[in-house]
Order: sequence, then C-alpha cells, then structure tokens
Amino acid sequence: MNVQILIAESTPFLDWVVRWKEALAPVPMAEIVGEHPERVAVISVDVINGFCYEGPLASPRVANLVDPITALFKNAHAAGVPHFILTQDTHPADAVEFGSYPPHCMRGTSESETVAAFTDLPFFNQFQVMPKNSLSSTIGTDFPAWLTAHPSVDTFITVGDCTDLCTYQLAMDLKLRGNAANRPVRVILPANCVDTYDLPVAVAEEIGAIPHDGNLMHLIFLYSMMLNGVEVVAAVK
Repeated sequence: MNVQILIAESTPFLDWVVRWKEALAPVPMAEIVGEHPERVAVISVDVINGFCYEGPLASPRVANLVDPITALFKNAHAAGVPHFILTQDTHPADAVEFGSYPPHCMRGTSESETVAAFTDLPFFNQFQVMPKNSLSSTIGTDFPAWLTAHPSVDTFITVGDCTDLCTYQLAMDLKLRGNAANRPVRVILPANCVDTYDLPVAVAEEIGAIPHDGNLMHLIFLYSMMLNGVEVVAAVK
C-alpha cells in the first residue's frame, strides 16, 4: 500500500474522527462530582518542567496545557474533590528508557520538578506526587497501592501529556482495571487538558530522530481511548 492509497481509503474515517472531535461537548464539574466528591480523583501526568519549559523533550504544545489544567484543579477543589495526584517522570541517570528517548527529567534536576503554576496553588499540600520511571503511571509506582487504599474512588479525571504515550497508558490502565474487576469505573479525559508533541519529518531527519505528527497522533489516540470506554470530553467546566 502506498501513501496515496492509504490517504484515499482512510479519508472517510479521518473525516468522521475530525467531526467527532469537533462535536465534543464540555461536562460540568457538578455533574461529575454529584453528592460524592470523595469518589473523584484528578490525576495529572508529566506536567513538569522537562516537558514544558526545558530539556530535550520540552514542547510548547505541552506548556500550553499548564493554564487549563491549573483551572481544572481550582474548579475541582472548589467542588470539594479531595484527591489530586501527580505522576511524574523522575529517572535515574541510567534509565533504560533513555534507549528510546534522549535523557530527560533525571532525578534531582529541575526538569523533574512540578511546574510552578501547580506548586503555587494554595491547596498544593493536598497533592500527592508519585515518581515514575516509564511511560506507565501504574508500573513500579505508588499508584496501585493508592488505588487499593481508596476503593471508593471510582471516577478519575485524567489530564497531561502525552496523549499517545503516558496519558494514554494511564487512562487505559484505569479503565481496564475496572473492566477486569467487573467494576464500573468512570475515566474522563478533557481534550483541552491533554496534548502531545510534534516533530516534523524534515526536522527529525536532520537530527536523526523519529518523526511524530502531533495533530494526527493526538486525534487518533483520543479516538482510541473513546473507543475503549474513556469519556473524552471537550472540557470539564
């Protein structure tokens, strides 16, 4: 199959996905929380300096998430949500992951630190920061133990970066855990609070990296999460 055939055959599907994405509606925080804010958790993945502002993997697309996620935190806190979790890359210097990505967000560096907009929140003392050493927020982290300790939490608002990498891993893990346990779990992903990086082919070839179409990957992975039961919404207001 050549690219022209692929484009021709995939155009109806891509048109449908674009129309689906454009038609997404916001969901009120009050509808999510209801009368039980203690059952809701907001989880942010990798919104740290090393993906927003500095280092080889920093992206302006990711930096643009900081303000809407901060607003979401404030809205959730005002609604009485008590659970805020930040899972964040905190790699050792010899991280195996550096075989796939340039060394980034190493332990003890400013790259691995939470962005200032979050730490400046007056309720930041309620946040639990959980280091991770892979794309997964649930493998080799404190998060599974947290889930076990909070069995009543069954609604998760997931945000962060990247749509097709760490955020996807988290949202799908939460949904699949619920499915495997035959337990209804609501995973809500506001599209205005997630994104992925962009690396054009020409730039990638010049620096010897793997290209990455941010717009396409963002769209396809939003679709994939929706297909598997994650509630993809325009925003949580």
